[in-house]
Amino acid sequence: MLPVHLRAPRALCLAATASGLLALSTHPALAQQTSAPTLQNALGDPEGLTVEGSVRARYEAIDNQFRPGKADSRDALLLQTDLKIAYDTGPVEIGGEVTDARAYGGGKGSSLATTEVDALDITQAYLRFNLGSALGEGTRTSLEAGRFTMDMGSRRLVARNRFRNTINAFSGFRADWKGKDGQVLSAFYTMPVTRLPSDQASILDNEIKMDTQSFDQTFWGGFASSPVKMGGAHVEAYFYALDEEDSPGTATKNRHLRTAGGRFMRPPKPGTFDFDFEGAYQFGNTRLGTSASAARADVSAYFAHGELAYQATSGWKPRLALELDVASGNKGGGSYNRFDTLYGARRFEFGPTSLYGALGRNNIRSAGAMLKLFPSKRILLATMYRAAWADSTEDSFSSTSVTDASGEAGRFAGHQIEGLATWWAVPKVLQIETGATYLIRGDYLKNASSANGYGDTLYGYVSAQVNF
Repeated sequence: MLPVHLRAPRALCLAATASGLLALSTHPALAQQTSAPTLQNALGDPEGLTVEGSVRARYEAIDNQFRPGKADSRDALLLQTDLKIAYDTGPVEIGGEVTDARAYGGGKGSSLATTEVDALDITQAYLRFNLGSALGEGTRTSLEAGRFTMDMGSRRLVARNRFRNTINAFSGFRADWKGKDGQVLSAFYTMPVTRLPSDQASILDNEIKMDTQSFDQTFWGGFASSPVKMGGAHVEAYFYALDEEDSPGTATKNRHLRTAGGRFMRPPKPGTFDFDFEGAYQFGNTRLGTSASAARADVSAYFAHGELAYQATSGWKPRLALELDVASGNKGGGSYNRFDTLYGARRFEFGPTSLYGALGRNNIRSAGAMLKLFPSKRILLATMYRAAWADSTEDSFSSTSVTDASGEAGRFAGHQIEGLATWWAVPKVLQIETGATYLIRGDYLKNASSANGYGDTLYGYVSAQVNF
């Protein structure tokens, strides 16, 4: 068993781990391999049955923690093992998925939570009814019931997590329709799955406790997408509703949120400009705390994203994107203004999450640029810079939990610089990734009344994933 805190110097640990992975991946026998045995092949590839799995190990470390009340430096080894099985009879598909997400190291004072640990639980268990062209020639309709994961549109508000060690899941019903010209309609009514256990002592012990769901928390809504005659562009619209009430042993803010939004985008393609513009308005009501006596306020919040990019056609096919983001923070007036990102993902825009995760889609104004390079079909190199400000100085800044009761720290939070490299050492089988993020603190993160004063934050990770 690993010690509670991995004590080797973090930079050396990351370098040693990266060197070991690179040495493994460049081994002649492995480097020349283009395929590997899979569970599907081992079972004889039976008709209608799909079996696939993956194992991912990621070592990560953070120095000069930005979160108040946490240890200044921590590291951890995160393991995720996943197995999916589906049997498709044609009109009916039966599917299931088991995920085991664990963390070793970290220890007391770390930020490890249910976003990193959910030991041995059921992620999916569903029945999908494929109705074919029942609603029109050339269309496809399906109905799904049980526990499942969801990706909606940009994944900014509803997503199946990829970088994060644990995965959002929902229990309920879902209907999907695809038109012959590329239109998409989806509707769902679900209960979000609550990951357990939630206390840090049990999380650090990787305690196994079955996840649960309840009608005390429901998430429902609809999504629509349609292509437009503009070089592959799409227009999207959505409406999501989250309703929660206190349940025995669980106090909540009793959120009743309605989020309406739209998106206009064109996907990346070498030799062309692409773009992504999205915005949403959130309304409803919430308590200002989890106490039953906490005051209730009407919600008025928003977020907006704008992105313009160009990808070259030659060489390493560089893609340069310029991005602007704003998500409202609470202004302390008569309404509650902090935007709730619901069940969205943020790693692809705001940097790594897990032990890091400083930036997110709440109380932030940010401008940045991302450069991606593709030296080969198996290698991705990327770097990104962001400058960030608090939208409201009366609210905690983005995902840092840093607040300024004095109101004198200013608005500028800092600069975030990120770099990453991803390599498919064996295509579709072995992926190696490493990255680092440097957060240079601005006045707000330096001088806020709850700032811990540790200095600029450095985070790094290296991971290997095997698919089988």
